[in-house]
Amino acid sequence: MPIEMPKGLPFSVDTWTPSSSKRHCFLTHAHKDHSSSITSHSSYPIYSTNLTKTILLQQYPQLDASLFLNIELGQSLVIHDPAAAPFTVSAFDANHCPGAVMFLFEGKFGNILHTGDCRLTPECLLNLPDKYVGRKGKEPRCPLDCVFLDCTFGNFSQGMPSKHSAIQQVINCIWKHPDAQTVYLTCNMLGQEEILVNVSETFGAKIYVDKAKYSECFENLALTVPEILCEDPASRFHLFDGSRNLYERAKAKQVEAKETLQPEPLIVRPSAQWYACEEKFSDIDNTRKKRMDEAVKDQFGVWHVCYSMHSSKEELEWTLQLLAPRWVVSTTPSCRAMKLDYVKKHLFNSKGALNNSMWKLLDMTPETSDHVDTSEKSVSCNLVLEETPQPCAQSNVLTKSPVKQFTEAKTLKALLLHDKSLPITLFGRARFTLQDSGFSRVGCNTLPVNVLTQTVSNDARQEFLKDAEDAEVKERSPEKKNDLHQVEKNQQTEVQEDTRVHKGASYLNIGSSGLSGTVRKLYGSMNVPVPQPLPSLRDLINSRKRVKRGIKY
Repeated sequence: MPIEMPKGLPFSVDTWTPSSSKRHCFLTHAHKDHSSSITSHSSYPIYSTNLTKTILLQQYPQLDASLFLNIELGQSLVIHDPAAAPFTVSAFDANHCPGAVMFLFEGKFGNILHTGDCRLTPECLLNLPDKYVGRKGKEPRCPLDCVFLDCTFGNFSQGMPSKHSAIQQVINCIWKHPDAQTVYLTCNMLGQEEILVNVSETFGAKIYVDKAKYSECFENLALTVPEILCEDPASRFHLFDGSRNLYERAKAKQVEAKETLQPEPLIVRPSAQWYACEEKFSDIDNTRKKRMDEAVKDQFGVWHVCYSMHSSKEELEWTLQLLAPRWVVSTTPSCRAMKLDYVKKHLFNSKGALNNSMWKLLDMTPETSDHVDTSEKSVSCNLVLEETPQPCAQSNVLTKSPVKQFTEAKTLKALLLHDKSLPITLFGRARFTLQDSGFSRVGCNTLPVNVLTQTVSNDARQEFLKDAEDAEVKERSPEKKNDLHQVEKNQQTEVQEDTRVHKGASYLNIGSSGLSGTVRKLYGSMNVPVPQPLPSLRDLINSRKRVKRGIKY
């Protein structure tokens, strides 16, 4: 489920809940995990590409088409909002699935890129305005204030083949099995159409799709690539469901072929799940997963090809090197942005406090009292929901960290913020299901601005690729490894599991064994016993020696 946008922004992206309702709603693509509950909370303008809207109306026929406002690739809209300053939004190719886009927001709140789900390539970045993209080791002229980044595979360290390379692996696998009379392709997900098109063109055959069994997939293919479809089960190529119980169904197909004295069918699964997510496999399979240059057969007889519609960790790293944003937020709860090397090196260990624009987005006011130290001003509120991103202390990167102690968070907020209302998370009060005041569509209008799509020459692309490689080599230098090791070491020492109190705020009396007076008063105000200091290791050893000396044998 995508994360909500900060409280101070007048728009939401891919979230459809009462707490995330904004005056303007943006939809990056038509996958259902990004449109969940859209039928229940869709009373505001929804901005998307026309193809995304068409696919979505097929999935949710009860939606009113008049709710949608089209924005196409390379197009910009100036949105005039009576309750806020005007802002501009531009759409760029996300290389994810048909109709998928990234949104670039520019306004009084700053410059924000929301990637949605994406597979970033040099072409994708070259389509962005030049001022936001660095060149030849230089930072961009105008760094983005924040990037909401698809970090689906931010934890997966292995490199992934490009889409083109993965499709070629699928075709090679089919060539190597000429005796397979039936080829089952697990390509029933929106975004895998390119595989089916290439197979159909290469082998001169259409793809059989069981309309009754895969009605939604059939409608999507009929809309995007109708020329490859057929309803004749005699076709060699069949669409196959690659979701749950795949291996049981694959085994059933193999048994069926054996019982009817037919050659073993070929079952090909182009997906990154087997490589990065699925763990219940034999040691042999886990070793085979490291081979990504060709199709690999598992213990169930399924051939796997690493085809990913999401960026690899390596692609995320060089993307951040070239964009050099001030903040990074992971849009996928399964991975924290702080796990990326770029974030650890350039953002997480930064000593700069949150700038005023980001405080405004969070609907917070930093403490300006002379009695509060600067290091304490940047300490964040700890009261957030499970896996909710929050600003780290003395950092300008947004990360996600689950916390347990309500009382500690409330106290920190009272120390740092003037606001005496309910506790606030990184994303404002929306996380606590407090509904925003009602918004009216009346008076919200858009003004289209013609924006020419940037043409990418081969020379520019080669230069860009070289820049990306240089950035990657620089990131892998010994100095960087030492710095990252030091950052990780600092993180481990700074985060205390039981108290969740940042070391930047001096709550202990340095050089003494007791707590400071401030903390003692804090425990007293909460009617909680003041914890007693633990004995030192030296005291424990000496007491053990005294006991031994007192024992007579």
